[in-house]
Amino acid sequence: DVVGVFTNQDLQNLYNQLIETGNVSDVEALKVGAAIEEIDILDLEANLLTVDNQDITFVYNNLTKGSENHLRAFVKNLSMRGVTYSPVYLNIETYNAIINN
Repeated sequence: DVVGVFTNQDLQNLYNQLIETGNVSDVEALKVGAAIEEIDILDLEANLLTVDNQDITFVYNNLTKGSENHLRAFVKNLSMRGVTYSPVYLNIETYNAIINN
């Protein structure tokens, strides 16, 4: 019920870390945004493995495409600032496939 407060301690720790890092600078905030999209992609892919409802699969696939688009946008914005982004959560092969799509 409160913004930024989670009952799951792992989520709370991740949130705290990302907020602290993102507050350092615009570049760090863009890196945090990209990392969040990586996490979203991994979460959606994991959930897709457990779903047998076509409607939910359709929604998860579209959400994944959106997160991939957002990841590309964050990486592009970082590149325009002279920063090369390296994936934090995705493996390099998956990351490159998304970025080069």
